Amino acid sequence: MGAPGPVSGHHVAVVGGGISGLAAAHRLRRLLGPTARITLLEQSDRLGGKLRTAEVGGVAYDVGAEAFLHRRPEAAELVAELGLGPAVAHPTAVSASIRAGGEVRSVPAHTLLGVPASVEAVRHVLSAEGLRRVAAEPGLPPIELAGADVAVGALLRERFGPEVADRLVGPLLGGVYAGRADSLGLRATMPRLAGALDSGIGSLLAAAATTMPAPPQPRGPRPPVFGTLTGGLSALVDRLVAVAAPEVRLGLPVRGLLRRARGWRLEIGSAADPAHLDVDGVVLAVPAPAARRLLADVAPAAAKEYAKVELASMAVVALALPPGTRLPERSGVLLAEGERHADGTPFTAKAFTFSSRKWAHLDRGPVLVRGSVGRFGEVAVLQRDDAELVAAVRADLAELTGITAAPVDVAVTRWGGGLPQYGVGHLDVVRGIEQAVADVPGLAVAGATLHGVGIPACIATGDAAAAGVAAHVLGRVRPAAG
Repeated sequence: MGAPGPVSGHHVAVVGGGISGLAAAHRLRRLLGPTARITLLEQSDRLGGKLRTAEVGGVAYDVGAEAFLHRRPEAAELVAELGLGPAVAHPTAVSASIRAGGEVRSVPAHTLLGVPASVEAVRHVLSAEGLRRVAAEPGLPPIELAGADVAVGALLRERFGPEVADRLVGPLLGGVYAGRADSLGLRATMPRLAGALDSGIGSLLAAAATTMPAPPQPRGPRPPVFGTLTGGLSALVDRLVAVAAPEVRLGLPVRGLLRRARGWRLEIGSAADPAHLDVDGVVLAVPAPAARRLLADVAPAAAKEYAKVELASMAVVALALPPGTRLPERSGVLLAEGERHADGTPFTAKAFTFSSRKWAHLDRGPVLVRGSVGRFGEVAVLQRDDAELVAAVRADLAELTGITAAPVDVAVTRWGGGLPQYGVGHLDVVRGIEQAVADVPGLAVAGATLHGVGIPACIATGDAAAAGVAAHVLGRVRPAAG
């Protein structure tokens, strides 16, 4: 006889309807089978979290995350598993650029998130003094981290001077985390570089060189770095819901979490009229503040660690420009902090994506551009109303490209507290969270707070959380072997 199939009667709750929670629900369905009851609770009125596709200028356009890292397997494999492979698209061959020191230059190719692997890689970006500092870095006393973490910006300024941090690494990390190099930790944001330094390589230049992949053959195919879906990433959300088939409950915040003799009780709804949901296991896939609140009684050590995670807010301003508007031959431009217009006006945007250049499937109809606004600690800029944000972003675009055409459509999407900041010691924070939660049967956590803010990393945390909860549930109800 074969192994017994899943036993009916399981009921598991997934709290949080972003990509991490949806991935967890999908894996729970695979592990627990078709008869299990999976309840997906999301306090907002929609699923998908930072995956949101809007109609802008009559075109399906992502106004949250716009792509997934294709070189990591989790998202690409999930997309294929769900039958969405034919909809995968990769960026065109146009390159990205950085506006720093008042000039727009191509993003150097031979760098690790802007950390140079050679002097030649950054010759067109840095001043003569900046290049001298990079060339001299291997001759400085060896770096000895001794297992400690350090702020990226502090290490770069000490070894290379200010230009590498300000002109290269700062804009690139700002694009990923909406954070600043001076407050982000090396080990969480650049683990390969930290690993090279731990191995005994005492130079940043040499450490970056050891982490760089071998260059492709001159005429060989270049593997794609990023991917997206031609109909927008909300298609991934819709397919996950269809396949996982959870009971979706929107607009219901989870107010409390109580461990019972057999399973868990969730308090949901309003404080004035709460309801209760009894389940066998729980996956928490929520931002740090919500996780801290829900774990305060059941896993106080984990709640204490979640409280250490700070969040950045941002906004995406999507512009549909008239057909025929001519964009630069770039996929977009990152802006270094402190850049200004010719008249001294500070830039509002931290980055622009020229989507109709970057993605071939968007190179038709209206010309699509998205401006990203907001870095960690920037409060005033995001307090502007939508009309003010659109006007400021349009002025930035005109300064950078000369484009002054009025858009045929706009969409402003605000992501309040949307990006966790991976500060110095973040890996210790995550270790503390996961160790504390591991001691609580039937409970697991997932989400961007843990092991990366990108889609593949979030999917990985959802898969791992689902596996842990499923193992607990199946182990409790199945008879012991023999």
